[in-house]
Amino acid sequence: MIIGLIVLVIAVVIIFWFIGVYNNLVASKKRVENAWAQIDVQLKRRHDLIPNLVNAVKGYMKFERETLEKVIQARTKAVSAKNIDEKIQAEGALGGALGRLLAIVENYPELKANENVKQLMEELTTTENRITYARQFYNDTVTKFNTKIEIFPNNIVAGMYSSKFKPFPLFEITDESEREVPKVDLG
Repeated sequence: MIIGLIVLVIAVVIIFWFIGVYNNLVASKKRVENAWAQIDVQLKRRHDLIPNLVNAVKGYMKFERETLEKVIQARTKAVSAKNIDEKIQAEGALGGALGRLLAIVENYPELKANENVKQLMEELTTTENRITYARQFYNDTVTKFNTKIEIFPNNIVAGMYSSKFKPFPLFEITDESEREVPKVDLG
Protein backbone atom coordinates (compact mmCIF):
# COMPACT_ATOMS: atom_id res chain seq x y z
CA MET A 1 0.00 0.00 0.00
CA ILE A 2 2.79 2.48 0.93
CA ILE A 3 4.81 1.54 -2.16
CA GLY A 4 1.72 2.04 -4.33
CA LEU A 5 1.16 5.47 -2.77
CA ILE A 6 4.82 6.45 -3.33
CA VAL A 7 4.62 5.35 -6.98
CA LEU A 8 1.40 7.34 -7.39
CA VAL A 9 2.96 10.47 -5.85
CA ILE A 10 6.03 10.13 -8.09
CA ALA A 11 3.82 9.66 -11.16
CA VAL A 12 1.77 12.75 -10.26
CA VAL A 13 4.95 14.81 -9.74
CA ILE A 14 6.33 13.68 -13.12
CA ILE A 15 3.03 14.48 -14.86
CA PHE A 16 2.87 17.96 -13.32
CA TRP A 17 6.54 18.56 -14.16
CA PHE A 18 5.91 17.49 -17.77
CA ILE A 19 2.85 19.75 -18.03
CA GLY A 20 4.81 22.67 -16.55
CA VAL A 21 7.73 22.26 -18.95
CA TYR A 22 5.42 21.85 -21.95
CA ASN A 23 3.36 24.94 -21.06
CA ASN A 24 6.54 26.95 -20.46
CA LEU A 25 7.86 25.97 -23.90
CA VAL A 26 4.54 26.88 -25.54
CA ALA A 27 4.53 30.27 -23.79
CA SER A 28 8.13 30.92 -24.91
CA LYS A 29 7.29 29.97 -28.49
CA LYS A 30 4.33 32.38 -28.44
CA ARG A 31 6.66 35.17 -27.24
CA VAL A 32 8.94 34.47 -30.22
CA GLU A 33 5.98 34.55 -32.60
CA ASN A 34 4.86 37.84 -31.07
CA ALA A 35 8.35 39.29 -31.41
CA TRP A 36 8.37 38.28 -35.09
CA ALA A 37 4.93 39.85 -35.56
CA GLN A 38 6.33 43.15 -34.24
CA ILE A 39 9.11 43.02 -36.82
CA ASP A 40 6.62 42.10 -39.52
CA VAL A 41 4.49 45.17 -38.76
CA GLN A 42 7.52 47.46 -39.14
CA LEU A 43 8.67 45.67 -42.30
CA LYS A 44 5.22 46.19 -43.82
CA ARG A 45 5.49 49.88 -43.02
CA ARG A 46 8.94 49.97 -44.63
CA HIS A 47 7.62 48.16 -47.71
CA ASP A 48 4.81 50.71 -48.02
CA LEU A 49 7.19 53.68 -47.76
CA ILE A 50 9.71 52.50 -50.36
CA PRO A 51 7.58 52.98 -53.52
CA ASN A 52 6.66 56.50 -52.36
CA LEU A 53 10.31 57.36 -51.76
CA VAL A 54 11.43 55.90 -55.08
CA ASN A 55 8.72 57.82 -56.94
CA ALA A 56 9.64 61.03 -55.12
CA VAL A 57 13.33 60.82 -56.04
CA LYS A 58 12.94 59.31 -59.52
CA GLY A 59 12.69 62.63 -61.30
CA TYR A 60 15.82 64.02 -59.66
CA MET A 61 17.98 60.92 -60.03
CA LYS A 62 18.04 60.41 -63.78
CA PHE A 63 21.50 58.82 -63.66
CA GLU A 64 20.75 56.50 -60.75
CA ARG A 65 18.11 54.26 -62.37
CA GLU A 66 20.08 51.10 -61.54
CA THR A 67 20.03 51.91 -57.82
CA LEU A 68 16.30 52.59 -57.90
CA GLU A 69 15.66 49.35 -59.78
CA LYS A 70 17.72 47.38 -57.23
CA VAL A 71 15.68 48.87 -54.38
CA ILE A 72 12.41 47.92 -56.07
CA GLN A 73 13.69 44.40 -56.86
CA ALA A 74 14.87 43.93 -53.27
CA ARG A 75 11.51 45.16 -51.98
CA THR A 76 9.66 42.74 -54.26
CA LYS A 77 11.76 39.82 -52.96
CA ALA A 78 11.20 40.92 -49.35
CA VAL A 79 7.43 41.22 -49.79
CA SER A 80 7.18 37.81 -51.46
CA ALA A 81 9.39 35.95 -48.94
CA LYS A 82 7.45 33.04 -47.46
CA ASN A 83 9.11 32.05 -44.18
CA ILE A 84 11.25 33.67 -41.51
CA ASP A 85 14.55 32.48 -43.03
CA GLU A 86 13.64 33.87 -46.46
CA LYS A 87 12.41 37.12 -44.94
CA ILE A 88 15.60 37.60 -42.94
CA GLN A 89 17.71 37.12 -46.10
CA ALA A 90 15.50 39.33 -48.26
CA GLU A 91 15.33 42.08 -45.65
CA GLY A 92 19.13 42.09 -45.40
CA ALA A 93 19.37 42.66 -49.14
CA LEU A 94 16.69 45.34 -48.99
CA GLY A 95 18.50 47.12 -46.17
CA GLY A 96 21.68 47.19 -48.25
CA ALA A 97 19.86 48.54 -51.30
CA LEU A 98 18.13 51.20 -49.20
CA GLY A 99 21.46 52.19 -47.67
CA ARG A 100 22.93 52.77 -51.12
CA LEU A 101 19.87 54.80 -52.14
CA LEU A 102 20.08 56.98 -49.04
CA ALA A 103 23.81 57.56 -49.62
CA ILE A 104 23.08 58.67 -53.19
CA VAL A 105 20.28 60.99 -52.05
CA GLU A 106 22.88 62.82 -49.95
CA ASN A 107 24.59 63.85 -53.21
CA TYR A 108 21.51 65.71 -54.47
CA PRO A 109 21.05 68.96 -52.48
CA GLU A 110 17.84 69.91 -54.31
CA LEU A 111 16.44 66.48 -53.46
CA LYS A 112 17.33 66.83 -49.78
CA ALA A 113 15.54 70.21 -49.78
CA ASN A 114 12.30 68.74 -51.19
CA GLU A 115 9.72 68.63 -48.37
CA ASN A 116 8.05 65.43 -49.59
CA VAL A 117 11.40 63.62 -49.78
CA LYS A 118 12.40 65.00 -46.37
CA GLN A 119 9.21 63.69 -44.79
CA LEU A 120 9.59 60.28 -46.44
CA MET A 121 13.23 60.08 -45.33
CA GLU A 122 12.24 60.92 -41.75
CA GLU A 123 9.50 58.28 -41.79
CA LEU A 124 11.90 55.73 -43.24
CA THR A 125 14.55 56.57 -40.63
CA THR A 126 11.97 56.22 -37.85
CA THR A 127 10.83 52.90 -39.30
CA GLU A 128 14.41 51.65 -39.60
CA ASN A 129 14.96 52.50 -35.92
CA ARG A 130 11.79 50.63 -34.97
CA ILE A 131 12.93 47.64 -37.03
CA THR A 132 16.29 47.69 -35.25
CA TYR A 133 14.64 47.63 -31.81
CA ALA A 134 12.15 44.95 -32.89
CA ARG A 135 15.00 42.81 -34.26
CA GLN A 136 16.90 43.16 -31.01
CA PHE A 137 13.83 42.10 -29.02
CA TYR A 138 13.22 39.21 -31.44
CA ASN A 139 16.83 38.00 -31.16
CA ASP A 140 16.66 38.17 -27.34
CA THR A 141 13.39 36.23 -27.32
CA VAL A 142 14.64 33.65 -29.83
CA THR A 143 17.84 33.13 -27.84
CA LYS A 144 15.83 32.44 -24.68
CA PHE A 145 13.53 30.02 -26.52
CA ASN A 146 16.34 28.21 -28.34
CA THR A 147 18.19 27.83 -25.04
CA LYS A 148 15.08 26.47 -23.31
CA ILE A 149 14.55 23.74 -25.88
CA GLU A 150 18.20 22.65 -25.64
CA ILE A 151 18.76 22.54 -21.87
CA PHE A 152 18.15 19.46 -19.79
CA PRO A 153 15.48 18.39 -18.86
CA ASN A 154 13.44 20.65 -21.20
CA ASN A 155 15.13 19.01 -24.18
CA ILE A 156 13.34 15.76 -23.31
CA VAL A 157 9.91 17.36 -23.68
CA ALA A 158 11.00 19.45 -26.67
CA GLY A 159 12.40 16.31 -28.31
CA MET A 160 9.09 14.50 -27.83
CA TYR A 161 7.40 17.35 -29.72
CA SER A 162 10.26 18.14 -32.11
CA SER A 163 7.88 19.22 -34.89
CA LYS A 164 6.40 21.84 -32.56
CA PHE A 165 9.54 23.10 -30.79
CA LYS A 166 12.13 23.83 -33.49
CA PRO A 167 14.83 26.45 -33.06
CA PHE A 168 14.10 29.84 -34.63
CA PRO A 169 16.70 31.69 -36.72
CA LEU A 170 18.33 34.88 -35.47
CA PHE A 171 18.57 38.14 -37.39
CA GLU A 172 22.28 38.40 -38.15
CA ILE A 173 24.47 40.53 -40.37
CA THR A 174 24.80 38.69 -43.65
CA ASP A 175 26.33 41.50 -45.71
CA GLU A 176 30.01 41.65 -44.73
CA SER A 177 30.22 45.31 -45.80
CA GLU A 178 27.95 46.15 -42.84
CA ARG A 179 30.64 44.87 -40.47
CA GLU A 180 33.23 47.34 -41.76
CA VAL A 181 34.07 50.26 -39.55
CA PRO A 182 33.11 53.54 -41.23
CA LYS A 183 36.02 55.77 -42.17
CA VAL A 184 35.74 59.30 -40.85
CA ASP A 185 37.93 62.06 -42.23
CA LEU A 186 37.77 65.29 -40.25
CA GLY A 187 40.70 66.81 -42.08
